[in-house]
Amino acid sequence: MRKKYALVGTGGRAEFFYGAIASQYQQYGQLVAFCDQNITRQQYANQLLEEKYNHPPVAIYHANQFEEMIKIEQPDIIIVTSIDRTHHTYIIKALELGCDVITEKPITVDVAKAKAIKAAVERTGGKVRVAFNYRYAPHNTKVRELISTGTIGQVFSVHFEWALDTQHGADYFRRWHRNKNNSGGLLVHKATHHFDLVNFWLGTQPETVYAAGGLRYYGKENAEQRGVEQFYHRAHGYPQAKSDPFALDLSSNPHLKAMYLDAEHEDGYYRDQSVFGDGINIEDTLAVIVTYQNQTVLTYSLNAYLPWEGFVIAFNGSQGRIELMVKEQSYINSGGEKKDEGKTEDIELKVLPMFGQPYQVKIDRIAGGHGGGDQLLLDDLFGPEAKDPFNRAATHIDGIQSIMTGVAGNLSLQTGQAVKISDLI
Repeated sequence: MRKKYALVGTGGRAEFFYGAIASQYQQYGQLVAFCDQNITRQQYANQLLEEKYNHPPVAIYHANQFEEMIKIEQPDIIIVTSIDRTHHTYIIKALELGCDVITEKPITVDVAKAKAIKAAVERTGGKVRVAFNYRYAPHNTKVRELISTGTIGQVFSVHFEWALDTQHGADYFRRWHRNKNNSGGLLVHKATHHFDLVNFWLGTQPETVYAAGGLRYYGKENAEQRGVEQFYHRAHGYPQAKSDPFALDLSSNPHLKAMYLDAEHEDGYYRDQSVFGDGINIEDTLAVIVTYQNQTVLTYSLNAYLPWEGFVIAFNGSQGRIELMVKEQSYINSGGEKKDEGKTEDIELKVLPMFGQPYQVKIDRIAGGHGGGDQLLLDDLFGPEAKDPFNRAATHIDGIQSIMTGVAGNLSLQTGQAVKISDLI
């Protein structure tokens, strides 16, 4: 029997899910409805369903009709791809009305909302899955396998550097993510992936977090200090934007134009704000030290304005070292074909035994975004049930643990002190 799905939040990440259900997973699931505060954007999603996937349009509901949608359409599963700060609202309401949930990361943005989600799962007995596609990338799965089989013994320390380039990294500063109330900042919205990977790789949970950093490159004040004199509010309609390599021209991209420019009259959301404007209160330069319950120590850095995209990580253990370098193809969210977003261009995984010769580890290369993780995640979410020896399916507990490092990091940024996770949750 096919499961029925309804999706709330038809922005940039939504098509990844509804497009999959409408095409390769039709025999297992049925898309029945969209829900969003913006009707124009929902109508465009229906247009894509028809033109791109040869799928009939589905019912559309305004955000204030979310509960009505569930009662009328009776979906089995709600997919949540709305703005981060609203995730908990839809997750909890869906659970209370008898639905299971698949949610985009991060599961939510702060402790109070996380506690409310956890309580709702316990109260209703419902199921929440968090869509951590990076867990499924073959190179990341291979790291878990190497560590769990004792290849380098007990892991004592991890050094993890994540680089966002001037195309992808800048994109967080153009849109709603630039307000920490909406996204939790990059330590929550983006690094939830990275901190989840560490939890996944090591099979442990964070204990103490110290963070430092700030807004160093983006924002008007930083631009002024570098001698910039020409400013604009948004790219569309401002001649000054034409000479700015950071400007996003919505009108030149039919997909972005239809999804955002043609829809902004409804809610006033500007997708193309200047990354050198006022009002940005998230960080672009971050360093974090984390101790874990198994006594492993992590040093982590995130920079959002670099000339390359990807990450470098090293695991230091009692019997050697593992090194992984991944270079990713840069992209603008929802700015192109979803299959290319986060596509890996180069991967190198190396094991350095303490008393042996270093060797390269072969990685199975899979087509698709995020190193092939996107396709494997979709298979797990929407395909036939199959046993996974790596237990990559992420629960609400995994989702909450992944944001707690970032939430504690945000508090540490405010206080200048290390923060114990146990004091928060």
